[in-house]
Amino acid sequence: MNIRRAERRDADALGRLGAMLMRTHYAFDPQRFLAPMEGSERGYASFLAGLLDSPDDCVFVAEDDGRIAGYVFAALEPLSWKELRGPAGFIHDVAVAEEARNAGVATQLIGAALDWLRDRGAPRAVLWSAAANAGAQRLFHRLGFRDTMIEMTIEL
Repeated sequence: MNIRRAERRDADALGRLGAMLMRTHYAFDPQRFLAPMEGSERGYASFLAGLLDSPDDCVFVAEDDGRIAGYVFAALEPLSWKELRGPAGFIHDVAVAEEARNAGVATQLIGAALDWLRDRGAPRAVLWSAAANAGAQRLFHRLGFRDTMIEMTIEL
């Protein structure tokens, strides 16, 4: 498995994985998360490709025999009065194709993102996990993340 910075040629694979992430979260809670729609893959591909040249964002991919098995998207975030949080690295997305799961891909991707954030002076890394995603939470705990906030939602 080769972990590397994403490139424009990876956009289609990133879009497929991003749309998978959307479908997964929507299945967890269709009232909270965006519904997958026509063009979700193209939209997510465009979104992630738009970050590739940013000095404050990174997208890494896990490539296996020329196939993209997963990606991680992380960013440097400034102090947030809204979140009562100092500057931090934020891991926004971790997505691994179904057939590549349980092989350490997510661990390697998160490791690459944490190294990138550390190299840029981030004092901590933060991430969110869907409440129903127990498997991801076990992984994050195993990697040293601790629970700090619980998001709660009410429909109006």
